[in-house]
Amino acid sequence: MRESLEVKESPLLSIVVTIVDGGPYLREFLKATQRFSTPPRLELIVPYDATVADVAAYAAEFPHVAFLDLGTITPIYPITTEAGQHELFDRRRAAGLAAATGDIIAILEDRGHPAPDWAATVVRLHRETGKNVIGGAIDCKEPTSLLNWAFWVTDFGRYGRPFDTGSATWVSDVNVTYSRKALEATRHLWRERFHEPVVNWHLISLGEELLLSNELVVEHVRPPATLARLLPERFHWGRLFGWIRAKHFTPSQRFFYIALSPLIPVSLWLRHGLTQARKGRGGRYLLALPYVIILTIAWTLGEVWGYVTRRP
Repeated sequence: MRESLEVKESPLLSIVVTIVDGGPYLREFLKATQRFSTPPRLELIVPYDATVADVAAYAAEFPHVAFLDLGTITPIYPITTEAGQHELFDRRRAAGLAAATGDIIAILEDRGHPAPDWAATVVRLHRETGKNVIGGAIDCKEPTSLLNWAFWVTDFGRYGRPFDTGSATWVSDVNVTYSRKALEATRHLWRERFHEPVVNWHLISLGEELLLSNELVVEHVRPPATLARLLPERFHWGRLFGWIRAKHFTPSQRFFYIALSPLIPVSLWLRHGLTQARKGRGGRYLLALPYVIILTIAWTLGEVWGYVTRRP
């Protein structure tokens, strides 16, 4: 798996677009792809199910995009819940990956709009580095509210520029690219649902190095948020992460993390604060700290619940 990736002179780049917000956010995303400068050969795939079927109306405006109809998907939890919604995201990604035919396959979200040089940079980085997994920066689109910024810090703060390109233990499925080789090596893991930690941990176990590049940039955009909207999201997404980690833990490791769970929020507050201070945003972080505290507590409660129940 550590073999260097040989990128063809004219590779096909497949972009799987995960619908999270849909509507105008997806439309603006697709318009951003039309502004790519000197792009390679592109294949854009937008998987959608019955809950977001209205996006098919964009097919006429964007004839170069493959809108992949998945029909009705029945998640484990009701689609009105954050857990049910996240399962739809996971299944859309998996379906898009299965349909992709590219030499390089990217996963982006409709709320993460790529920079004009994004597509050309993907191909150049894969060719220059030979890496099979390359993640990129996730900047927060400004101006935004303090609460929205606090959410970005807790979810994507580590990926916000400035940072140095280099080996990483984490890359995000909001902005990540894989070689065909890497995806085929992990197909058994994402056949039904794509979980980035599971896929990336497996690749690392095979000797693969994850590269995080500050040249590969998307701008994160999301609707104005409220705490009533974000708290259940943080809890259920934390629960999913806890469930994923619990599957890889021994019983003693699981109980160890449960016992130390009161320390998780404190470590997150410090980690986020130090990260933003290094990036020159320490003052803004202090202003957002009350929101960060609330959001990280919600995440931690969900993560611990995932450890205890071992359910997604």
